[in-house]
Parts: sequence; C-alpha cells; structure tokens
Amino acid sequence: MTVTDATKSDLDALAEGRTVGGEFLALTERVPDTVAIRWRNDDDTWGHWTYREYRERVARTAAGLKALGVSPGDRVVLMVRNIPEFHVVDLAVAVLGATPVSIYNSSAPDQITYLAGHCEAVVAVVEDQGFLDRFLSVRNELQGIQHFVVVRPDGADLPGDATSLDALLDHDPLDLEAAVAQVHPETLATIIYTSGTTGPPKGVTISHRNVIWTLESLKLLLPFDDYVGKRVVSYLPMAHIAERATSHYCGSTLGYEVTTCPDTGLLPTFLREVRPQFLFGVPRVFEKIHAGVMAAVALDPEKARQFDEAVAAAAPIAEAVDWGRATEEQVATWAFLDEVAFRPIRELVGLDEVIVAVTGAAPIPAEVLTWFRAIGVPMSEIYGMSESTGPMTWTASRVKAGTVGPAIPGSTIALAPDGEVIFKGGNVFGGYLNAPDKTAETINADGWLHSGDIGVLDDDGYLRIVDRKKELIITAGGKNVSPANLEAALKLIPLVGQACAIGDQRPFVSALVTLDPELAPVWAAARDITFADLHDLARHPEVVAAIDEGVREVMSSFNNAESVKKVLILGEEWLPDSDVLTPTSKLKRRGINARYADDIAGLYT
Repeated sequence: MTVTDATKSDLDALAEGRTVGGEFLALTERVPDTVAIRWRNDDDTWGHWTYREYRERVARTAAGLKALGVSPGDRVVLMVRNIPEFHVVDLAVAVLGATPVSIYNSSAPDQITYLAGHCEAVVAVVEDQGFLDRFLSVRNELQGIQHFVVVRPDGADLPGDATSLDALLDHDPLDLEAAVAQVHPETLATIIYTSGTTGPPKGVTISHRNVIWTLESLKLLLPFDDYVGKRVVSYLPMAHIAERATSHYCGSTLGYEVTTCPDTGLLPTFLREVRPQFLFGVPRVFEKIHAGVMAAVALDPEKARQFDEAVAAAAPIAEAVDWGRATEEQVATWAFLDEVAFRPIRELVGLDEVIVAVTGAAPIPAEVLTWFRAIGVPMSEIYGMSESTGPMTWTASRVKAGTVGPAIPGSTIALAPDGEVIFKGGNVFGGYLNAPDKTAETINADGWLHSGDIGVLDDDGYLRIVDRKKELIITAGGKNVSPANLEAALKLIPLVGQACAIGDQRPFVSALVTLDPELAPVWAAARDITFADLHDLARHPEVVAAIDEGVREVMSSFNNAESVKKVLILGEEWLPDSDVLTPTSKLKRRGINARYADDIAGLYT
C-alpha cells in the first residue's frame, strides 16, 4: 500500500482487533534477543534489557499489580521520569486491561489531587521518595488510591499502603497471552491530560485502536521498512502524547531501541553517545542546537562567514534533492559542502546518523528548519494534538518549510468557514473523560475534530498554521494580530532566544524577548563587552541597539498596525514546565503576563 492509496478504511482494517499489549507480545516473540531499552548508570556505564527481559519484567510487574487489586477498567496514575521502569509499569498496567495515566513530574500536590481524583486512580506509581512525599502531603484527599508503588525507594521506610517495584517483580510471571486476550481495541490505552493553559486539565481518552491506527498511518511515511533496532532517545515528559508515541509505543510495538534520558539537560550528551536515528524534539530543542553551533562557529569570523555561505548555497540544493529535481552538479556540490563543512558539525552534536528528525508541539521558524535540512539533518515539522493521538499532518519527504505537511494517510484535513483546522481520522480520541459538554465542543455532530488553530491549505494540501483562535491579539484599535508569526520573526534575530508578543487591548504591539544564553555571550566577547551575567548584558547599550535594529529588520514584512513597536530584553531563559512555559515549551501567555505585569505596563507608559 502506498501513501496515496491509503484510505481510512484501509487503516481501519489494519488496526482491527489489535492492541498495544498484543503487538508487544508478537514483537518479543519475533526479536527476543534484540536490545529494547538502554540507560546510563551513575558510573557512566550503560545497561540494557533485551525484549525477552523486558517481557519478563512486564509479566512479573503485572502479576504484582493484579495482586494489589488492579483490575480491567481501573486507572493507575504514574509520576515517573524517563527511566526504564516507566515502560515496564505502563505496559504492565495496559496488559491487565487497566489504564496507565502519566502526569507531569512537576505536578504540585493540589494538581495531583485533581488529576488522581478526576481519573479515579486506584494505584499511584511514583519514582522515588520525593514524588511519594508530594502524594502523601495530600493523602487525605486521595481517597480512591489504595496503594502506592515506589520504583526506586533507595532504602527509605515506606508507609503501610506503599510497596516497592522490586516487591512486585518478586511475583511469578503473569500469563500475558491470556491477559492480553481479554483486552479489547476500544479499551483505553492511556488518558492524556491537557496542559490546562485555557482552564482545568481535560482527560483525553485514547484507545488501543487509536494508538495502533496512528502507528500504521505513520509507518507509511517513515523512510525505512525495518523498524527494529532504530535508535531513539526518550527525554520529553511521558505525560505528553508526542514522547509517549515516539518512544514508548514505537519501542513496544515496532522495536525501536529506546535509550532513556531522565533529565533534558543531559540531552546533548546523550545525542553524542547514542547517535539516534530517529529524533523528535520540540522547537526549543532544535533552536538551542542551532544556537550552540552558530555560537561555536562565530568564534572565528572568517569561518563563520564561510559556513553561512555554505548553508546559503546548500539550502536550495537540499530542497531540490528532496523534491527529486536536483542536477548531478547540485548533488556533487552538496556532497562537497557536506564533507568540508556539515558532516563535522553533525558528528559534533550527535546528529550524523539521524534518518528522521521531527519537530512539533509548537511552531518552529521556517529558517531554522531550512538550516537543519541544509546541513544534512532531514528535519520536518509535524502537527497534531493529544485529541488526535498525536499527528494530524506530516511528511518526512517533499518538505515545505513553513508548513506542517499534508494530512497523514487515511485522514482528512479541512478548514471551517472561519479558517479553523478540522480533522477526521481513526486516531481521533473517544472524548474527554467525564466531560461530554467539552467533548461536544471539540468533536462536532459530523465527526470533525476542531483543533482551535487557524490554518491555510495550499494547492498540494500542505497546511500552514496561522495562529491559535484563542491567542489572537486584538489591539485597542480592533486589529487582529497573530502573535505566533511575530514571535517566529523575532527569534530570527541572532541574539534572541525566545519571544512573546504582547498587545491585547493595547494601543500597539510590543514583545518580551530573552537573550540566547549560548550565542549572546559569544557575540559580546567578540566585541570586547564585559558583563556580570545575562541580566547585565541585556541592559548593555550595544545589545539594546543590535536587537532594536534586528526588530526593525524582521518587522519590515509586517504592516504597521501589527508590527512590534517596542521590546523588553530579558537576561534569562524561560524554562519548560514553569509558570511561563508548558513542559513542551509552549508559551503560557497568562503566566508571562502575570510574571512581567509591571515590565509590560512600563512598555506602555
């Protein structure tokens, strides 16, 4: 079946009768001795489990959970980082016909109370004593939870209603074939909670059928036929559908070799040591790699000039190669540039063996995506949401920078009369948990999933996202302005790392921008600028002048009413999973407005 031939009925047929647990068992029978999961030990050595060992641990853990009373239809809440045990516990819950619900590891006690209560969890699995303490601080409000399981208790004394994962592993293995036979495709494989930036988090119910359908659709787009052993680093929160699909479901059903990275700060090291073949990252991950490379290159102005010229020459060639219209001369030129300029860079950052690089969850500047493709990293942008089990549009080839690709195989993308992106496919979720009114607002009577995003479709069916309906800035003069477009333009200024446009009910549009922590110090050193820290550097007249000039340049393509008139330069980096960014680095606009209320007011004084 080709991509163009695939229809929804084809994908429906492929997903028929299948579950994540069933696919896992079939995979372990086929490749029992292949490495499944890897991790880095404290002494910098590496450990791993084969699929045979992985399966054994799932069988024992499932038996232990069953002994605790976990039954089909129950929910088990997980607060565990990207460590090997997450995969074991998640699958162990799923093969019992219960539903694993991973929540963000930053969840405060009041959030834990809401999430665990809303999904009616009967067991909580936590990584360590620190996570357990957060649950115990609100124990009286967690009436539904009967037991706690601590993955790594590290010798700590556990309360009477808590046990260790090791204790579960002491059970005799559960008969997985018999257990999986009782799980139905419509059983919930997981519940993903929305980030809650527009109200209380909603529980997105995703079935086994949704997962299998999505993977079958994506397999038609992946540029390789053999998935077993393809290396991937797992480092983003498992509470987010992107990471859960990329590493957990692909690892347990397709055979990816998953290396777990428990701290995103360790990602640069893991990339160099793992040399992944498939890499998913939110835009900020790739923006930081780009900034780091450019900062290193900038240390030698002449080499920086040559490198920039090489990228400029390679970008149109990369596009021509991708679309199958490159000449022999262009291919030879790109090969030469790759040998002398690009391959060493890819090797330096650990991207030299990447076959597929995907960015999503937030918009990435088209120029950054083009830069990666020019240096030989085959990057593409994906678009979707938890409610579509992840992807709605994507293509790994014939990429158009600035778009998020066409609809994935078997699905349909369209635009509502107001320009909102709407979607149909077998990956559309079953509804929000215990919220039929919210479900009806998102899935209309004709079955269309409403994304909340405004988009434009070109003649080839490629989608370009214009903005979030609920995030459009309406100035005091009544002008509707897209903040995402302005922010993408501002991030093209070399010194700028992150940006947030301000202007709702204001007389003009302004913005907060942060200094890029990698590139800004190099830029300052090249100009003999001394500074105590980034906060100090942000106030330096040369920095202010350079960014003001950059703002004028990047705003030249916008009309006067929507262009940014003033910027406030911040000497800090906005961090994921904070009051200003979601765990996947989306802007929390309300949080930014609250944190910087006085500074924003100053822009309009």
